[in-house]
Amino acid sequence: MPGDEIEVPKELREFMLEEAEETILGQKNGAQKQYRYGNLHIREYDDKFLVHTDKIDPRVNPLGHLVHDAPEVLIGLACGIFTGIISAKNFSKNNSKKISLANVLSSSIMSGYLAYTTTKKIKKYLE
Repeated sequence: MPGDEIEVPKELREFMLEEAEETILGQKNGAQKQYRYGNLHIREYDDKFLVHTDKIDPRVNPLGHLVHDAPEVLIGLACGIFTGIISAKNFSKNNSKKISLANVLSSSIMSGYLAYTTTKKIKKYLE
């Protein structure tokens, strides 16, 4: 099932495919490096590798990957942008520009982060 991770001890390093490419795409979750090989996402830690399969390779279809494998990122961004637009409209009527910008940014970040963490928890619960 996509999302399930397999732990591979570092002693078995030979399993690492030569064709796997180091990448910045994906959440590192404390890993030293990340690799991708097709739909495989491999995270390297001090003592192990964690490997899981994504439904869609983000190098091939970034939006499809967000929708199917990382909806929490997409929902967090959407909520942050939506909150920013609404906040900008409300604050621009009543406050100075500096206070408005600070309020818009802080409310957008909080809203986006709250949506991201909530969606991530729901996704984990449903897996």
